[in-house]
This record gives sequence, C-alpha cells and structure tokens, in this order.
Amino acid sequence: MKKLLIVFVLLHSSVIIANAQYAYKIAKLKYNGGGDWYANKTSLPNLIKFANASLRMNIFPEEDIVEPGSPDIFGYPFVHMTGHGNVTFSDADVQNLRRYLMSGGFLHIDDNYGLDKFIRREMKKVFPELNFIELPFNHPVYQQKFKFASGLPKVHEHDAKAPQGFGLIYQGRLVCFYSYECDLGNGWEDQSVYNDPEPVRQQALRMGANLLQYATTTN
Repeated sequence: MKKLLIVFVLLHSSVIIANAQYAYKIAKLKYNGGGDWYANKTSLPNLIKFANASLRMNIFPEEDIVEPGSPDIFGYPFVHMTGHGNVTFSDADVQNLRRYLMSGGFLHIDDNYGLDKFIRREMKKVFPELNFIELPFNHPVYQQKFKFASGLPKVHEHDAKAPQGFGLIYQGRLVCFYSYECDLGNGWEDQSVYNDPEPVRQQALRMGANLLQYATTTN
C-alpha cells in the first residue's frame, strides 16, 4: 500500500509539473438542445498548436469541455462553441454565461451550418439588451498578428453568402464573436477531414489565432 501511495504521489506531482509549463487552457462549450456541440474534433487542438507555434501563446495542447452553467467556465479566457443544430440554455446557463462574459470571458461561436437561428435566440436570453452587430473590417479582431483586410476568410460554401463576423459588445467590450457562413472551425480540422487546400486552412488558422490573441490580450 505504501508503495502504491508513493507511486500515486509521484505521478500526481508529475502531472502538476507538466501542466505548470502552460499559461492556461481553453474550452469547448457543451450545450443542451440536441445540437452537435462535439463537432470538429481535431479543430481546437490544431488551432492551439498553431497559436503556440506562431504566437508563442503557451496554451495547454488539448481543450477542456465546459458547460454554460458550470462555475468552471470562469477558469477559461476563451470558450469555443460550434455545431449544426438546436441549442437551449436553461435559466441557470443564461445567468452563469452572462456573468462569465461580463466579468472578462470571451465566447467564440462558429456556425457549422444550421446553428444561426438557434444561437441568436439563445444569446438574446443572455444579453436581451444587445443585438449582434457586424464588425467592420478594421476591428481589432481582424488586425492582430495576422491582418484580414476583407474580414473573415471563406472556408466552405453553403448558401453562396459572404462570410460575416458578428459581435456582442457589452460596455464597449467585445464579449462574443460569431463567425457565420464561414466554417472557420472546419478549416482548423486535420487536412484529411475535408481535404481543404492548405492556403485555406492556413487562413482559417490565422483568423482563429487572431481571436485567441484578441481574447487573451486586447480583450
């Protein structure tokens, strides 16, 4: 028993030391309603790897999973949300998510096609006094390490619409960025998933890195 205890302590200490080399973690939002919150399984690890290499951001290599009503959400400076279908936030989710965003958190919502009508409805519960506004191309999210003079890159085509970047701005601060008709997260996936041209993937990763940089420095 003593030997097992010593081994456990040593392993536990090793995990703490290993995690200590990273500045922070980011998370994917697990929501209710039936939508596939778990979509794009390789996207965030690839984005983290790219941001760590290009911006020296020192993020833990794997994302965590967090629910909108969990107090754990306050431990993440950047939370990513994606999917194709329905989203429902409970009253507790709404209150907790609002507190998180008001207190300095940042939510990136990426429409993976089909999310739009649901997420607009649910975010209106979180901030009934705010509306999504399309951000101008000179907004700081497009002017971080990588410059996007024409706004969001187009990754996948769905309805022949231009990509749009919307924001919720609370007391002068961008608290939520919503990428629409873009499929930004798909562009972060392993190349073998969609066989996107590498220049397209690179543009998607650069824009994602901009969002991370904005959320953790400018925001």
